[in-house]
Parts: sequence; structure tokens; C-alpha cells
Amino acid sequence: MKTARLFTLLLLLSAILYHGCNSEKENNREPVDYVNPYIGNISHLLVPTYPTVHLPNSMLRVYPERADYTTLKLRGLPLVVTSHRGRSAFNLSPFQGEAGNLAPVISYTYDHEKISPYSYSVVLDEQNIGVRMGVSRQSALYEFTFPDDGKKNIILNSGYGEMKWDGKAVSGYQNLNERTKVFIYLEPDVRPSAAGVLKDGRMDESLSEASGRNAAVVLSFPGSTPALKLRYGISFIDADQAKRNLEREIRDFDLGKIQSEGRRIWNEALGKIRVRGGSEDDRTVFYTSVYRIYERPVNITEDGRYFSAFDGKVHDCEGVPFYTDDWIWDTYRAAHPLRVLTEPELETNIIRSFLRMTEQMENPWMPTFPGITGDSRSMNSNHGVASVIDAYRKGLQDFDLEQAYEACRRAIMEKTLAPWSGKPAGRLDDFYKEHGYIPALAENEKETIPEVHPFEKRQAVAVTLGTAYDQWCLAQIAKELGKTDDYRYFLECSYNYRKLFNAETDFFHPKDSRGNFIMPFDYKFSGGMGARDYYDENNAYTYRWDVQHNIADLIKLMGGREKFVKRLDETFNEPLGRSKYAFYAQLPDQTGNVGQFSMANEPSLHIPYLYNYAGQPWRTQKLIRTLLFEWFRNDLMGVPGDEDGGGTSAFVVFSQLGFYPVTPGSPTYNIGSPVFTESVMDLGNGREFKIVALNCSEENKYIQSARLNGREWNKPWFSHDDIKDGATLELVMGPSPERKWGSDADSAPPSAERME
Repeated sequence: MKTARLFTLLLLLSAILYHGCNSEKENNREPVDYVNPYIGNISHLLVPTYPTVHLPNSMLRVYPERADYTTLKLRGLPLVVTSHRGRSAFNLSPFQGEAGNLAPVISYTYDHEKISPYSYSVVLDEQNIGVRMGVSRQSALYEFTFPDDGKKNIILNSGYGEMKWDGKAVSGYQNLNERTKVFIYLEPDVRPSAAGVLKDGRMDESLSEASGRNAAVVLSFPGSTPALKLRYGISFIDADQAKRNLEREIRDFDLGKIQSEGRRIWNEALGKIRVRGGSEDDRTVFYTSVYRIYERPVNITEDGRYFSAFDGKVHDCEGVPFYTDDWIWDTYRAAHPLRVLTEPELETNIIRSFLRMTEQMENPWMPTFPGITGDSRSMNSNHGVASVIDAYRKGLQDFDLEQAYEACRRAIMEKTLAPWSGKPAGRLDDFYKEHGYIPALAENEKETIPEVHPFEKRQAVAVTLGTAYDQWCLAQIAKELGKTDDYRYFLECSYNYRKLFNAETDFFHPKDSRGNFIMPFDYKFSGGMGARDYYDENNAYTYRWDVQHNIADLIKLMGGREKFVKRLDETFNEPLGRSKYAFYAQLPDQTGNVGQFSMANEPSLHIPYLYNYAGQPWRTQKLIRTLLFEWFRNDLMGVPGDEDGGGTSAFVVFSQLGFYPVTPGSPTYNIGSPVFTESVMDLGNGREFKIVALNCSEENKYIQSARLNGREWNKPWFSHDDIKDGATLELVMGPSPERKWGSDADSAPPSAERME
């Protein structure tokens, strides 16, 4: 009783002191003010983040188009980006000067660029043209100011498509692939004095329509025009719908109003998680990471209809918005689980969109990389099944679980497991079903399986491990549906990772078709480019831990908790084994290295939390803080590798809050080390999950004791049921490890059920 009173007193004192020192400073800034879209724009090796202007999950996204984010030139001005990290469809180029210098896209040096989630501004150096922009969900508005009285020209270009001027507006389309187009409708606020088609570097006023490659229309305005505004809408249906989208969202040319509404919408979205404490940089990294998660997937519903590239048709949405552009291999791990907590309706509609895609495709298989132009079937495995069961077990059940099960089952059992392929199952898959693993080829052995991609290879270990996890997820859905035989079958399959475990080395080691380990073998470098013959983008040190669903069994395979911890330590301490340029020449995706651990690649994200399973959660607490501090910073190189539309950013959000979903599909969360003194997550319907970290600081990163909903808590994890109705997790932090907290064997986070 005395302990409880003392804890409460400390909590109150901490809150008083915190508010006294920090509230005034923090209250002057709203969540959107902490977003820095430039974080990570320069990557160590991989494709960086882009400073994207958009509203949450909106169809219209733009970012300045340049070769990379150190370059000094812009390639025109963007109108819409149709896929994550893709190029702009259409370009807009303002121009003052000799008519003979016109071009489909004009390159500019630039200055004074400012980007927020909802706005863009820049000065185009050569002609001192000022640019300001604001966005809505399917439309946007540009404002230009000109320095002198020379004639003003606006060039609107389609990379490959059609553009035309009808006397009031420019409309047209750009082809994205053989059956997908994006349409535009654009109006100026001032009537042009002349208009025509760009032909051979000049404006031909006798023409009003252009088609083909770099189809461009030119609008010319009098020299007396000091400023010019352009509003436009986009559509994936047709130009008329683009016009309707524009007129519905932007009814005049008031840029301030558009930006103000964008700011309000972003604050509402970002404000679903409120944090206190930490540094200014901590809050900047946090809210920028939340912003990144809202970039994808995008809602492409337009007035109750949507175009689907999965069958090339326009559909009635029937009251449910349609979302696409989601790289599930990256996002299932943390981005989807975060939306389950903060955006449950959105996450439900995303899953329902996946199911619609399966209905529209030739083969009703759960998508893997659904985009505006269809499913690319990129990467390996079929992890959409994880998002389905994770959402369902956490209470999001407003979708057809039976339909989802069939789509996932058929994707795993009827589609080939060969990476980057949408072909039906073949000989490789027959072998897996019979023997429980993907057979590997020896070095220089010729490939004979037609489904195997010539560059991506078999990825034999990665596919075996990933499929074992997918089949565990299938087993859990089958259990929910009462399909007992299927449950038992897929549960047994979920242990297939054992088939490749080498007990002499404690690595998952590729086997040939005869059941022999491939030898000789180098766990760092065997497997060619990206280790793709056997793993994928990362080497064996990463895939040593790729058994998300059954860490308890992995501990057993490695000989117990002490040995398991030793192997974990090796991962973070083993040197590269080659010079950096030689290592990354073969493994360019495995950046952000701490030893052999790669902070930059999604299969690594759960690894720092695995000490929780072996009775040493203090090591997880220390490591999480170290990794966040080293690799996620408020600067241009503040992301260690690819940021795949929320894939890595969700790790940052969860980890800064102090917990993480190691096993999507299991309604549980591992506890780490929070960065903030207090965080509050809005769960909807008046429910909140609050994390209070007493004495939390850069030095005080270790949990000394904990209480969950007022009860003493001695486990380094909690369940979704513990927080779903609202909860408070109270942590007392200190500078030294409390090694007993959460260390008991029966306190470890849950793993897969044992086979009967």
C-alpha cells in the first residue's frame, strides 16, 4: 500500500515539474509543426525518402522531381505522383523568356524551398519566379508571382498521353501502363492571351491538342499579369471526373484556405498520438515518422466510384472506399498493426480493398504489392495473411474472414512461392509441399525452374522461413473459422523452418533437393548479389531470427536462453568481414549496420526485441535506445535505408512510444524503452492508451518497475486485450538495468502453440 502511494506521489511530482519546465515551449507548436519532410532525403545507399506533400492517405501526392536530393535542379513542377517513390505524371513549367526556349519540361535551379505535409514553396532562380502550392485530396492549387512585365508562359506536359486546351481549361491524360491512365483537368484564374501546342520548341497557336510522347500545351499570359493561379483535379477514371473532383474540393483560387484546411487535417491525424517530454529532435523524428505512415495506401475512390487496375474497370464503391499502393512485405510488420490501434476504420477498409482486388484479378490470390497499376507480386512470401489475422484478433472484424482465408490460402498454395512471380505453383512448390523447404542450388548450378526470376533467384531460406510464418497465420485463421483439419495442417507447416536449421552453427542453412546442406558455405557472403540465391537483400545473420511466430522454439533449437542471447550478441558484434565498399557492393540493402544487424531493412526490425524472450529485457531497452539515437535523426541522412511507405517509420513510432508488435497475428506487444515522459494514443470512442515513463531521460532508459492499469507488472509484454478498452502503462525508469524485471521464464512473450 505504501509503495502504491509513493508511486502515485512520484507520478504527480513528475507531472508538475514536467509541465512547469516544458509545457509553454511545447504548447506553442502543433504536431504538424514537428514534421520535417527532408529527414532521410539523402540515403546511405538506397532510394531515400521523398519530401512528399499530401493529405493523409490521399490520392494526390507530389514532391519536387530531381535526380536525387543533393541535386541543384528541379525537373519542372510536379502535379501528381502515382506510386510510392515513382516519377511525376505530368509536369508544369512556368517560363518567362524567348519563345524559342520553350521545352516540354524545363529544368530550374532553385532557392528558398519550403515543404510541409500540406504545402510547397520555392523560388525558381533564373527568372525569379515565386511558387506556392497547397493540396487537397484529389486536387491542388499553384500560385506564381513574376518579377517583371515580360510575357508569362505555362507549359503543361504529359510524359506519354494527350493534352488539349478547350478555351477554358487544359485536360488530358498520361498512360501509366497498357490499361491504366491518370487524367487531369486544370484551370487558370486569368484567361490566357494565347494558347497552343508545343511543337519544335515553339507554341503553335493553330493547334489545341497534342498526343504521344511529351505531349505539351502552352498557355501564354500578358506581361501585365503580376501573379497567376492554377487549380487542377486528377482522376483515374476520366477527365470529366477530374473536373468534378476539382470543383468538389477547390471552389475558388484561395490558396490560404486550402493550406489552412490541409494543416487542420494533418493536425487531426497526427494528434491521434500525443507525446510529452523528450527533446525537440525526438518529437520531430516521431511526428515525421507518423507522417510517413500516412503516405500509403491511398484512397482512389472518386464520388463513389473507383478505377481498378486489377481488372481494368470502373466500379461502384458501395459505400466502402478503395485503397491501393501498399508494399505489404514491408508494411505488415508494423504499419498495419499501428493503424489497427489508431485508425481501425481505415485499416478495416484497407483489408476490404485487398479482398476486392482478389475478386477482380484473374486468379483470386491475396495481393502482395498492390499499386495503382495492379499487383506487382514483388518480394517473397504472402504476408497479407498476417495483416488479416492481426486485425481480426485485435477486434477489427467487419470483413469476410472466410473470403480472406480463401484468398490467402490460395495465394500460398496455388501461386508459386518463387519470388517476384505471379505464376501458378510449379515443381518448386510441389517440392515444398512434400519436403517442407525450398531446395537451393549449389554455386554455379544451372536454374531449371521456369517460375524463378533470373535476378531474384530462389531465395530458398527466406522463402521457407517466410512461408512457415504465413502458414502459421493461416492456421490461426483456420482456427477462428473452426477448420480443425486445416488448422492442424498449417500449424505443422509453420514448423518447417526446422528443416533448414543447422544445429552445428545455429544458422538457417540452405539444403539441396537431396536434403544436404550446401557446402562450403559463408553465412555472410554466400548467395550472390543480395544473397538472393539463399536469403533476400540480407545475409544469414538477419534470417537467423526470421521466425517471428515461434521465438520460444528458436531458443530451444539454439540450446536454451543463455546460448540464444550469445547468438543475438554475435549479430550485433560480428564485423562486416570485408571493407565497406566490398560488403555493400554485394549487400547494398543491408545498410545501417551494427555488426551484422541491419537497421535499414525490414526483416531486422523485430530482432532488438528478442532479448525479451530470453529473460534479459534490459538488453532490449538499451539496444532500442541506442538504435533510435544512432540511426533515426533530424537530418537529411536521418533514415538508414529505404523507407517503404511506413515500413520502417512504424518501427520508429512504436519504439519511441515504448512497445512493438513482434508477431503480427499474435495480439501481443513487446515492451521496449519509451523516449517520452508521457504518450497518449487515441484508440477511438473515448478510449486512450497512456504510457507514463517516470524519470525518463536520455540516461534513464532502463525499466525499474512497472504497473499496468494499476497492477504491478513484471512481464516485458502485454496483450491487446490489456489495452483495447483504454489503459495506462506506468514505468519507473532509471540509469542502470533492473535485471530481475521481466526475467522469469514464465514472463516471456507468447510464441506459437506446440504441435500435438
